[in-house]
Amino acid sequence: MPKLLLQNMKPTDTIVALSTPPGIGALAVLRLSGSSAFDIVQKIFVGKNLSVQSSHTVHFGKLIDGDEEVDEAVVTVYKAPRSYTKENVVELSLHGSPYIVQRVLDALIRLGARSAEPGEFTMRAFLNGRFDLAQAEAVADLIASNSAASHKLALNQLRGGVSNKIKQLREELIHFASLLELELDFAEEDVEFANRDQLNTLLDRILATVREMLDAFRLGNALKNGVATVIAGRPNAGKSTLLNALVDDERAIVSAIPGTTRDTIEEMLNLNGILFRLVDTAGIREAEDEIERIGVSRTMRAVQQS
Repeated sequence: MPKLLLQNMKPTDTIVALSTPPGIGALAVLRLSGSSAFDIVQKIFVGKNLSVQSSHTVHFGKLIDGDEEVDEAVVTVYKAPRSYTKENVVELSLHGSPYIVQRVLDALIRLGARSAEPGEFTMRAFLNGRFDLAQAEAVADLIASNSAASHKLALNQLRGGVSNKIKQLREELIHFASLLELELDFAEEDVEFANRDQLNTLLDRILATVREMLDAFRLGNALKNGVATVIAGRPNAGKSTLLNALVDDERAIVSAIPGTTRDTIEEMLNLNGILFRLVDTAGIREAEDEIERIGVSRTMRAVQQS
Protein backbone atom coordinates (compact mmCIF):
# COMPACT_ATOMS: atom_id res chain seq x y z
CA MET A 1 0.00 0.00 0.00
CA PRO A 2 1.47 3.41 -0.93
CA LYS A 3 3.04 5.31 1.99
CA LEU A 4 0.99 8.45 1.22
CA LEU A 5 -2.23 6.43 1.40
CA LEU A 6 -1.26 5.05 4.82
CA GLN A 7 -0.52 8.57 6.04
CA ASN A 8 -4.02 9.66 5.00
CA MET A 9 -5.55 6.80 7.00
CA LYS A 10 -5.55 8.31 10.49
CA PRO A 11 -7.13 5.74 12.81
CA THR A 12 -8.54 8.48 15.06
CA ASP A 13 -10.68 10.01 12.29
CA THR A 14 -14.32 9.20 11.72
CA ILE A 15 -14.63 7.98 8.15
CA VAL A 16 -17.60 7.78 5.80
CA ALA A 17 -18.20 6.09 2.46
CA LEU A 18 -20.94 4.84 0.18
CA SER A 19 -21.24 1.08 0.79
CA THR A 20 -23.57 0.31 -2.11
CA PRO A 21 -22.68 0.65 -5.82
CA PRO A 22 -22.91 4.21 -7.18
CA GLY A 23 -25.80 5.12 -9.45
CA ILE A 24 -29.58 5.19 -9.27
CA GLY A 25 -31.26 2.51 -7.17
CA ALA A 26 -34.05 1.90 -4.70
CA LEU A 27 -31.69 2.22 -1.74
CA ALA A 28 -28.21 3.49 -0.96
CA VAL A 29 -26.23 2.86 2.22
CA LEU A 30 -23.73 5.29 3.75
CA ARG A 31 -21.47 3.90 6.47
CA LEU A 32 -19.55 5.84 9.13
CA SER A 33 -16.95 4.41 11.52
CA GLY A 34 -15.13 6.14 14.34
CA SER A 35 -15.52 7.56 17.83
CA SER A 36 -17.56 10.56 16.58
CA ALA A 37 -19.86 8.60 14.26
CA PHE A 38 -22.96 8.95 16.48
CA ASP A 39 -22.38 12.66 17.16
CA ILE A 40 -21.86 13.52 13.48
CA VAL A 41 -24.97 11.67 12.29
CA GLN A 42 -27.04 13.12 15.12
CA LYS A 43 -26.43 16.63 13.73
CA ILE A 44 -28.40 15.79 10.58
CA PHE A 45 -30.74 13.11 11.97
CA VAL A 46 -34.11 14.15 13.36
CA GLY A 47 -35.29 11.26 15.48
CA LYS A 48 -34.02 9.37 18.50
CA ASN A 49 -30.80 10.13 20.37
CA LEU A 50 -28.48 7.58 18.72
CA SER A 51 -25.79 7.66 21.40
CA VAL A 52 -28.12 6.18 24.05
CA GLN A 53 -29.65 3.48 21.86
CA SER A 54 -28.67 -0.16 22.17
CA SER A 55 -26.22 -1.65 19.70
CA HIS A 56 -27.61 -3.42 16.63
CA THR A 57 -30.84 -1.43 16.62
CA VAL A 58 -32.59 0.31 13.72
CA HIS A 59 -34.26 3.73 13.88
CA PHE A 60 -36.39 5.74 11.47
CA GLY A 61 -36.13 9.51 11.08
CA LYS A 62 -35.48 12.45 8.78
CA LEU A 63 -32.19 13.78 7.45
CA ILE A 64 -31.78 17.55 7.29
CA ASP A 65 -29.16 19.81 5.78
CA GLY A 66 -29.44 23.16 7.50
CA ASP A 67 -33.17 23.97 7.57
CA GLU A 68 -34.00 21.77 4.60
CA GLU A 69 -35.24 18.20 4.77
CA VAL A 70 -33.21 16.04 2.40
CA ASP A 71 -34.66 12.55 2.88
CA GLU A 72 -36.23 10.03 5.20
CA ALA A 73 -33.82 7.36 6.35
CA VAL A 74 -33.36 4.23 8.42
CA VAL A 75 -30.33 4.43 10.72
CA THR A 76 -28.63 1.31 12.11
CA VAL A 77 -26.45 1.64 15.20
CA TYR A 78 -23.46 -0.61 16.00
CA LYS A 79 -21.60 0.21 19.20
CA ALA A 80 -17.94 -0.60 19.75
CA PRO A 81 -16.62 -3.24 19.95
CA ARG A 82 -19.62 -5.08 18.46
CA SER A 83 -19.14 -3.87 14.89
CA TYR A 84 -17.24 -4.72 11.73
CA THR A 85 -14.40 -2.32 12.59
CA LYS A 86 -14.77 -2.73 16.40
CA GLU A 87 -15.47 1.04 16.44
CA ASN A 88 -18.74 2.93 16.67
CA VAL A 89 -20.44 2.36 13.31
CA VAL A 90 -23.58 3.97 11.85
CA GLU A 91 -25.23 2.93 8.59
CA LEU A 92 -27.70 5.26 6.85
CA SER A 93 -30.17 3.63 4.46
CA LEU A 94 -31.35 6.34 2.06
CA HIS A 95 -33.32 6.48 -1.15
CA GLY A 96 -30.92 5.67 -3.96
CA SER A 97 -30.83 9.06 -5.68
CA PRO A 98 -27.29 10.20 -6.56
CA TYR A 99 -28.33 13.74 -5.60
CA ILE A 100 -29.56 12.66 -2.15
CA VAL A 101 -26.49 10.51 -1.53
CA GLN A 102 -24.08 13.28 -2.49
CA ARG A 103 -26.01 15.89 -0.48
CA VAL A 104 -25.93 13.75 2.69
CA LEU A 105 -22.31 12.73 2.11
CA ASP A 106 -21.23 16.38 1.74
CA ALA A 107 -23.09 17.28 4.93
CA LEU A 108 -21.41 14.49 6.92
CA ILE A 109 -17.96 15.50 5.68
CA ARG A 110 -18.68 19.15 6.47
CA LEU A 111 -19.62 18.15 10.03
CA GLY A 112 -16.35 16.33 10.68
CA ALA A 113 -16.24 12.99 8.90
CA ARG A 114 -13.56 12.15 6.34
CA SER A 115 -14.00 10.25 3.09
CA ALA A 116 -12.69 6.74 3.62
CA GLU A 117 -9.80 5.53 1.50
CA PRO A 118 -10.35 2.32 -0.51
CA GLY A 119 -10.33 -0.63 1.87
CA GLU A 120 -10.05 1.54 4.99
CA PHE A 121 -13.00 -0.05 6.82
CA THR A 122 -11.41 -3.48 6.45
CA MET A 123 -7.98 -2.08 7.36
CA ARG A 124 -9.42 -0.71 10.61
CA ALA A 125 -11.04 -4.05 11.33
CA PHE A 126 -7.64 -5.72 10.87
CA LEU A 127 -5.77 -3.17 13.00
CA ASN A 128 -8.37 -3.49 15.76
CA GLY A 129 -8.05 -7.28 15.85
CA ARG A 130 -11.36 -8.11 14.20
CA PHE A 131 -9.54 -10.65 12.01
CA ASP A 132 -6.06 -11.42 10.73
CA LEU A 133 -4.46 -10.50 7.40
CA ALA A 134 -5.55 -13.69 5.62
CA GLN A 135 -9.15 -13.06 6.63
CA ALA A 136 -8.90 -9.39 5.60
CA GLU A 137 -7.80 -10.48 2.13
CA ALA A 138 -10.70 -12.93 2.05
CA VAL A 139 -13.17 -10.03 2.39
CA ALA A 140 -12.11 -8.66 -1.01
CA ASP A 141 -12.19 -12.16 -2.51
CA LEU A 142 -15.69 -12.73 -1.14
CA ILE A 143 -16.95 -9.47 -2.64
CA ALA A 144 -15.34 -10.29 -6.00
CA SER A 145 -16.49 -13.94 -6.07
CA ASN A 146 -18.36 -14.69 -9.28
CA SER A 147 -18.89 -18.43 -8.97
CA ALA A 148 -20.02 -20.94 -6.34
CA ALA A 149 -16.49 -22.35 -6.05
CA SER A 150 -14.73 -18.99 -5.54
CA HIS A 151 -17.46 -17.95 -3.07
CA LYS A 152 -17.00 -21.12 -1.00
CA LEU A 153 -13.21 -20.70 -1.01
CA ALA A 154 -13.35 -17.07 0.13
CA LEU A 155 -15.92 -17.86 2.82
CA ASN A 156 -13.74 -20.65 4.22
CA GLN A 157 -10.75 -18.31 4.38
CA LEU A 158 -12.85 -15.58 6.00
CA ARG A 159 -13.87 -18.05 8.69
CA GLY A 160 -10.21 -18.72 9.46
CA GLY A 161 -9.53 -21.90 7.47
CA VAL A 162 -6.01 -20.83 6.42
CA SER A 163 -5.29 -18.89 9.61
CA ASN A 164 -6.10 -21.86 11.86
CA LYS A 165 -3.67 -24.12 9.99
CA ILE A 166 -0.86 -21.58 10.23
CA LYS A 167 -1.59 -20.97 13.91
CA GLN A 168 -1.48 -24.68 14.70
CA LEU A 169 1.84 -25.18 12.89
CA ARG A 170 3.31 -22.14 14.63
CA GLU A 171 2.33 -23.45 18.07
CA GLU A 172 3.89 -26.85 17.35
CA LEU A 173 7.13 -25.28 16.12
CA ILE A 174 7.37 -23.00 19.16
CA HIS A 175 6.76 -25.95 21.47
CA PHE A 176 9.48 -28.04 19.85
CA ALA A 177 11.91 -25.11 19.70
CA SER A 178 11.44 -24.64 23.45
CA LEU A 179 12.36 -28.32 24.03
CA LEU A 180 15.51 -27.91 21.93
CA GLU A 181 16.51 -24.79 23.86
CA LEU A 182 15.95 -26.69 27.09
CA GLU A 183 18.37 -29.36 25.90
CA LEU A 184 20.97 -26.71 25.08
CA ASP A 185 20.64 -25.30 28.59
CA PHE A 186 21.32 -28.75 30.06
CA ALA A 187 23.80 -29.94 27.41
CA GLU A 188 26.33 -31.09 30.02
CA GLU A 189 23.71 -33.21 31.76
CA ASP A 190 23.27 -35.44 28.69
CA VAL A 191 19.47 -35.20 28.95
CA GLU A 192 17.21 -35.45 25.88
CA PHE A 193 14.00 -33.46 26.14
CA ALA A 194 13.10 -33.44 22.43
CA ASN A 195 12.57 -36.78 20.76
CA ARG A 196 14.35 -36.75 17.38
CA ASP A 197 11.80 -39.05 15.76
CA GLN A 198 9.01 -36.70 16.85
CA LEU A 199 10.96 -33.77 15.40
CA ASN A 200 11.33 -35.50 12.03
CA THR A 201 7.63 -36.41 12.05
CA LEU A 202 6.71 -32.82 12.86
CA LEU A 203 8.93 -31.43 10.09
CA ASP A 204 7.47 -33.90 7.58
CA ARG A 205 3.94 -32.88 8.57
CA ILE A 206 4.80 -29.18 8.29
CA LEU A 207 6.35 -29.70 4.86
CA ALA A 208 3.27 -31.63 3.70
CA THR A 209 0.98 -28.89 5.03
CA VAL A 210 3.00 -26.15 3.31
CA ARG A 211 2.82 -28.06 0.02
CA GLU A 212 -0.91 -28.56 0.53
CA MET A 213 -1.36 -24.83 1.14
CA LEU A 214 0.67 -23.97 -1.99
CA ASP A 215 -1.54 -26.28 -4.04
CA ALA A 216 -4.62 -24.71 -2.45
CA PHE A 217 -3.28 -21.25 -3.32
CA ARG A 218 -2.85 -22.23 -6.99
CA LEU A 219 -6.32 -23.81 -7.01
CA GLY A 220 -7.78 -20.73 -5.33
CA ASN A 221 -6.28 -18.44 -7.97
CA ALA A 222 -7.69 -20.65 -10.70
CA LEU A 223 -11.15 -20.67 -9.14
CA LYS A 224 -11.05 -16.92 -8.53
CA ASN A 225 -9.76 -15.88 -11.95
CA GLY A 226 -11.24 -18.76 -13.95
CA VAL A 227 -9.60 -22.09 -14.78
CA ALA A 228 -7.45 -21.39 -17.83
CA THR A 229 -8.78 -23.82 -20.48
CA VAL A 230 -7.03 -23.60 -23.83
CA ILE A 231 -8.60 -24.87 -27.06
CA ALA A 232 -5.65 -25.80 -29.26
CA GLY A 233 -5.10 -27.81 -32.42
CA ARG A 234 -4.37 -27.62 -36.12
CA PRO A 235 -6.03 -25.04 -38.42
CA ASN A 236 -9.68 -25.74 -39.29
CA ALA A 237 -9.99 -28.37 -36.53
CA GLY A 238 -13.11 -26.59 -35.19
CA LYS A 239 -11.56 -24.67 -32.28
CA SER A 240 -13.49 -21.43 -32.84
CA THR A 241 -16.69 -23.37 -33.55
CA LEU A 242 -16.27 -25.17 -30.22
CA LEU A 243 -15.72 -21.89 -28.38
CA ASN A 244 -18.87 -20.37 -29.91
CA ALA A 245 -20.88 -23.48 -29.03
CA LEU A 246 -19.69 -23.49 -25.41
CA VAL A 247 -20.48 -19.82 -24.78
CA ASP A 248 -23.60 -19.88 -27.01
CA ASP A 249 -22.46 -16.78 -28.89
CA GLU A 250 -20.66 -15.87 -32.12
CA ARG A 251 -17.60 -14.84 -30.14
CA ALA A 252 -14.98 -15.94 -32.68
CA ILE A 253 -15.01 -15.61 -36.47
CA VAL A 254 -15.47 -18.98 -38.18
CA SER A 255 -14.52 -19.63 -41.80
CA ALA A 256 -13.18 -22.37 -44.04
CA ILE A 257 -9.98 -20.40 -44.60
CA PRO A 258 -7.10 -21.85 -42.54
CA GLY A 259 -5.49 -19.37 -40.18
CA THR A 260 -8.61 -17.23 -39.62
CA THR A 261 -7.82 -16.94 -35.89
CA ARG A 262 -4.57 -15.03 -35.49
CA ASP A 263 -4.67 -14.09 -31.80
CA THR A 264 -6.01 -15.63 -28.59
CA ILE A 265 -9.70 -15.00 -27.81
CA GLU A 266 -10.90 -15.36 -24.21
CA GLU A 267 -14.39 -15.89 -22.86
CA MET A 268 -15.68 -16.84 -19.39
CA LEU A 269 -17.94 -19.85 -18.83
CA ASN A 270 -19.62 -20.77 -15.54
CA LEU A 271 -20.05 -24.54 -15.46
CA ASN A 272 -21.68 -26.10 -12.39
CA GLY A 273 -20.48 -23.26 -10.18
CA ILE A 274 -16.88 -23.29 -11.45
CA LEU A 275 -15.59 -20.47 -13.64
CA PHE A 276 -13.61 -21.46 -16.73
CA ARG A 277 -11.57 -19.01 -18.81
CA LEU A 278 -11.82 -20.46 -22.31
CA VAL A 279 -9.01 -19.46 -24.67
CA ASP A 280 -9.37 -19.94 -28.42
CA THR A 281 -6.02 -19.96 -30.20
CA ALA A 282 -4.43 -19.79 -33.62
CA GLY A 283 -4.01 -23.12 -35.40
CA ILE A 284 -0.67 -24.86 -34.86
CA ARG A 285 1.28 -25.33 -38.10
CA GLU A 286 4.34 -24.02 -39.93
CA ALA A 287 3.65 -20.29 -40.14
CA GLU A 288 3.37 -18.77 -43.61
CA ASP A 289 3.94 -15.16 -42.54
CA GLU A 290 5.18 -13.11 -39.58
CA ILE A 291 1.72 -12.42 -38.13
CA GLU A 292 0.79 -16.10 -38.16
CA ARG A 293 4.15 -16.96 -36.58
CA ILE A 294 3.35 -14.62 -33.66
CA GLY A 295 -0.12 -16.18 -33.36
CA VAL A 296 1.30 -19.71 -33.18
CA SER A 297 3.85 -18.55 -30.60
CA ARG A 298 1.04 -17.16 -28.46
CA THR A 299 -0.83 -20.44 -28.81
CA MET A 300 2.13 -22.40 -27.43
CA ARG A 301 2.52 -19.95 -24.56
CA ALA A 302 -1.18 -20.23 -23.71
CA VAL A 303 -0.93 -24.04 -23.70
CA GLN A 304 2.00 -23.87 -21.25
CA GLN A 305 0.07 -21.56 -18.92
CA SER A 306 -3.19 -23.51 -18.99
